[in-house]
Amino acid sequence: MTNSLKDFIEFVRTQGAIGLAVGFILGKAVSDVVASIVNDLINPIIGIALGRFGDLSLLSFHVLSANITYGKFISVLINFVIVAAVVYFGVKKLKLDRLDKPKA
Repeated sequence: MTNSLKDFIEFVRTQGAIGLAVGFILGKAVSDVVASIVNDLINPIIGIALGRFGDLSLLSFHVLSANITYGKFISVLINFVIVAAVVYFGVKKLKLDRLDKPKA
């Protein structure tokens, strides 16, 4: 691990609330990037693959006077899976799951 990464991890470990705030800010930024990837890249590609739609979020069906847009739900689900995977593997790779354990 690089020095700056070790310094950042030590900062998060010792600062508590400030580290938590930094984590929320970085988490929001990662979420925005993933949302853009899903909405601007993945959804149109899936929509093209499905044929008649150019965007996955446009998938819908009508029941009486209601328009049920299940494509938006699928988009949010894809977004969630990607964010969850990034967080999980990021925590494991950077070994952040051991931050709260006492030093030996």
